[in-house]
Amino acid sequence: MDRKKILRYVLIAVGALILVLLALPLFINANSFRPTIEERLSAALGRKVQVGDLSLSIFSGSLAAANFSIADDPNFGSKPFLSANSFRVGIEVWPLITSKTLNVTGLVIEKPELNLVRNQQGKWNLSTLGGGASTPQKEARNSSQGVSELSVAKLQLKDGRATVSSAGSKPSVYENVNLEASSVSFKSQFPVQLSADLPGGGTFKLEGKVGPVNATDSSLTPLDVKLTIKALDLAKTGFVDASTGISGIVDVVTTLACAGGTAHAQGNANLTKLQLVKGGAPSGVRVVMDFALDYNLANSTGTLTQGAIKIGKATTQLSGTFQQHGNELILNMKLNGQGLPVTDLEAALPAFGVVLPKGSSLKSGTASANLAIQGPADKAVTTGNVGLFDAHLAGFDLNSKMSAITKLTGGHGSSDTTIQKFTANVRVGPDGIQANAVEAVVPAIGEVTGSGTVSPSGALNFNMVASLSSSSAVGGIPGLQKVSGGGGTTKIPFAIQGTTSDPKFVPNVGAMAASAVTGIVKSQAGGVLQNAPVPAGIGGLLGKKKK
Repeated sequence: MDRKKILRYVLIAVGALILVLLALPLFINANSFRPTIEERLSAALGRKVQVGDLSLSIFSGSLAAANFSIADDPNFGSKPFLSANSFRVGIEVWPLITSKTLNVTGLVIEKPELNLVRNQQGKWNLSTLGGGASTPQKEARNSSQGVSELSVAKLQLKDGRATVSSAGSKPSVYENVNLEASSVSFKSQFPVQLSADLPGGGTFKLEGKVGPVNATDSSLTPLDVKLTIKALDLAKTGFVDASTGISGIVDVVTTLACAGGTAHAQGNANLTKLQLVKGGAPSGVRVVMDFALDYNLANSTGTLTQGAIKIGKATTQLSGTFQQHGNELILNMKLNGQGLPVTDLEAALPAFGVVLPKGSSLKSGTASANLAIQGPADKAVTTGNVGLFDAHLAGFDLNSKMSAITKLTGGHGSSDTTIQKFTANVRVGPDGIQANAVEAVVPAIGEVTGSGTVSPSGALNFNMVASLSSSSAVGGIPGLQKVSGGGGTTKIPFAIQGTTSDPKFVPNVGAMAASAVTGIVKSQAGGVLQNAPVPAGIGGLLGKKKK
């Protein structure tokens, strides 16, 4: 037999086979497998699964449906947990042809809509997926060992959308959700890749191993993965109240391991344009945090075992505990930093609501902070002590700003200000900054003490006392020096008003006059107050003509 005849017979056989394969769907009722698919998936997931009309494709080895849905836990509502308009089931073709046996090799769900919900008790609707729910499907699974061992060679979710909701908060929507897992089994560990676009921009990617699935609470399923988050916008996540003023862009790379109901995460976060208080401004430098934490999934509590916050060469340590209470993350943290170079910190100060006077900059010095951070994360209150030492504030002439005060002692101006020491007890919250027990040593002026507030908009309201070094009475006010303790020290009460970027230093005339009058009384040995002359200095401050 010549080659042409052999080739002709081969082509005829191939053509016949193709015709048979094309005709097979006419003889196999694809919808006859729908009850089997629905039963297997419903029993495995513990949720009612519905599959639309099926069509068979022999060449792709799949069954396709136009509609697919997985019911939600009834405790969370009647809206489907997952729904899609396209669903494909990969099958083994030969067993289907010869014995009409359905062997599933893969599941592909295209453009699914997922609804992830957390209730006020902190439980997720996915917790009962695959177990934990008291449903007829679960009972059927428990009574059938074969069903509980259902496995899929490949599972894919393509181009999905996930809506994440917490009771009382605005839902967050994640686009382009893609999941791929292989050798999926409820009883063994399997590899998985998950990615999505974050609300407001940015991306999320998880890759590693998951399983075996926890039959009581699937949210407690063991996993060992690497998590990468890029360009997360804090203000657009839906988890931060916009009224708090908290914002910034976050990049995170961390490993995440979960076993026995405890999750351990370790990695680093990079924060740019960070703002932590209302009325503040975005940080001009990147803030880096190296962290390690443990989180108890059952009671939603965690411990930050390592938290090194780095701004340039300035490093502070953050540690403590946190708890998820309903929709709020409650913090109980300690922050400590000593000998922090202010030149590195300067560009980050606006994030904390600290704004330097316009045109000024810190050229040298160190800072310290020993603070407690407590309360809901988006409304936390920070209390403790802060300090500034041997600092050089360039471009700010304190003598000129305090001219109404320093002229009384003949102080000389300078384009810069040296701060030998500044310490204060502070409280920082949504309502602004309170500073008490303020103590400062400014060589050009002397010692300054007092207290006051900074509003969320940056408005200043401080009552201060400057202890000026001078051997002469102030403005011809006899007795003021003596009342202030003698020894060449004069105390001048004054107020700081205006804003953080443009502070105003105003003499407290009332307090000064009262101090002077007291001095007069004490200086008139046995004299009568009404017969004492009004000092010329006070007359000038009060706007009266000199006699």
